[in-house]
Amino acid sequence: MSTRIDQLAPVEEQPLTSPFSSGGLVDVFRRRYLLKLLVQKEVQARYQGSVLGVLWSYIQPLVRFCMYFFVIGLVLGLHKDVPNFAIHMFAALLCVHFFTETFASGTRSIVQNKAIVRKMAMPREMFPVSSVIVSAVNSFPWLLILFVGALAVGWDPDPMAPLAAFLGLAIITVFGTALALLFAGCNVFFRDFQSVVATISMMTMWLVPMIYPFEKLATSTLGQNPVFYHLYLSNPLAVGVVLVQRAFWLPTTLGEKGYPTDIDDIGFPYLPHHLFPLGGVMLVASLLFLVLCQLVFRRLEGKFAERL
Repeated sequence: MSTRIDQLAPVEEQPLTSPFSSGGLVDVFRRRYLLKLLVQKEVQARYQGSVLGVLWSYIQPLVRFCMYFFVIGLVLGLHKDVPNFAIHMFAALLCVHFFTETFASGTRSIVQNKAIVRKMAMPREMFPVSSVIVSAVNSFPWLLILFVGALAVGWDPDPMAPLAAFLGLAIITVFGTALALLFAGCNVFFRDFQSVVATISMMTMWLVPMIYPFEKLATSTLGQNPVFYHLYLSNPLAVGVVLVQRAFWLPTTLGEKGYPTDIDDIGFPYLPHHLFPLGGVMLVASLLFLVLCQLVFRRLEGKFAERL
């Protein structure tokens, strides 16, 4: 039986929609299985063909630490001025390593996965986020080494130490993720952004209290300038480093070289004024920056396929 064309019900026209998800970071974590696959792929690719495999995650931080400690601590003699200088430096080195690896790998993530980006309908934020998680996995051995080293020199954490460690690492994670999203999108259009990231990464160790204690900066001529002091502490990475040092390093310094015997008595100039409220402000500011970077990423991702 045939039906006349003029008797068919009219088809309601629907606006064209993109096959790609627009849920952003929220949709990334809704697809946790796909995120897990990407993380596994990147971790396996990192150690593929390696004899020692994951042991390199322990060897590399130890070698890097020994190099810095020999040059900065022993040759320059800073280990004499800063109690347990090795813990002070390694706590900062952990944060700097996690941030720079997150920043660099996140920036390259879209370009490195261009075949998947062109063919699969999936949140493109998935690639920078997976790079952040891989960086966290690779940084875990650094955290373990720091924990063991702090215990070896008499680490006796107070109840605020876990909060300081969590807050500091949270700031670095959120801030690093935001920059990874922003630069990953920009890097699709201009590969120069990879060189920009490498340049910024070289500067990070000088922008945080790693090879010098915060006390030295706070009591210097520059540190006593209110404009410079607040500008320095407007860097989320610097605040995150100080919080991690507050968790692991400062509890090991009690009673040494003029340091107070009670952790509650340690304040300025060993730590910034109102460290925990400052950390809370930095975490909120980093979250707002993450939202802004997400919006910029969303504006750019529509042209990823043609640019790649």
